[in-house]
Amino acid sequence: MIIDFHMHLFSKDIRENRAAFFPSEPAFRLLYDSPKSRIVGAQEAVHMMDEEGVDKAVVFGFPWQDAEIFKKENDYIAEAVQRFPERLIGLACFDALHPEAAKESERCLANGLSGVGELAFYRSGIDNACCDALKDTMALCREKNCPVMIHTNEPVGHIYPGKSPNTLAQIYNLLKQYPENKIILAHWGAGIFFYRLLKKEVKDVLKNVWFDTAASPFLYTPEIYRIALQLTERGKILFGTDYPLLKPTRYFKDMDASGISEEERKAVCGGNASSLLGRKCA
Repeated sequence: MIIDFHMHLFSKDIRENRAAFFPSEPAFRLLYDSPKSRIVGAQEAVHMMDEEGVDKAVVFGFPWQDAEIFKKENDYIAEAVQRFPERLIGLACFDALHPEAAKESERCLANGLSGVGELAFYRSGIDNACCDALKDTMALCREKNCPVMIHTNEPVGHIYPGKSPNTLAQIYNLLKQYPENKIILAHWGAGIFFYRLLKKEVKDVLKNVWFDTAASPFLYTPEIYRIALQLTERGKILFGTDYPLLKPTRYFKDMDASGISEEERKAVCGGNASSLLGRKCA
């Protein structure tokens, strides 16, 4: 089974008039101002999955600041899951700093979504205020045994739209603050898994952390797969495309060139996600 763990979907209102949302949503404009930045809905995503041989996908929207928008978009994700129950698994997405964030998490989980994410802090990085703002949402997800996906990016290298000022220390502090939560760090977790080689503390802090491959062909050489599998705990790498940014084929080519085994590839492409999601992939 192939499971894409990182896919963004948008309602018809967003798809047909994205510019109308730019004035009140600067982070959305930052990522989607360019006409080359594609946005898609559920039907197009499932069609792509059929073409590329993807069995299931974990889907979510965008961390909107406006409560009216994130509620409507989360409802769209819930409707998409109801429409394609065998193909799509939904997460709730919103601005984690919004006063209604925890309430929205509770509403969405009650409405059939399976976790929270991709939460992002594009302008601030994951500072102490952001970590503290996650307290109630994290508590709910611990209680429900639901995963939380956090946007991360490498703190060095070239600049691109959506690259936040997060640091490795910020990411690590977040993980230390919520050690019992199941946390997925998007975009390889900024490479923080390297520090599992340290003799003290880090392995314990990362015990409930997974890493997805989203945007990898734009960021890393194919060797990232082999090296990450060596440095992470077994079962912790999740295939994610960031579609519609990229299609699965681009990732499969990198996996072909990476030198990982067929067993490792099957685990990355779906086995690890199945274990994490449990009955959702039955």
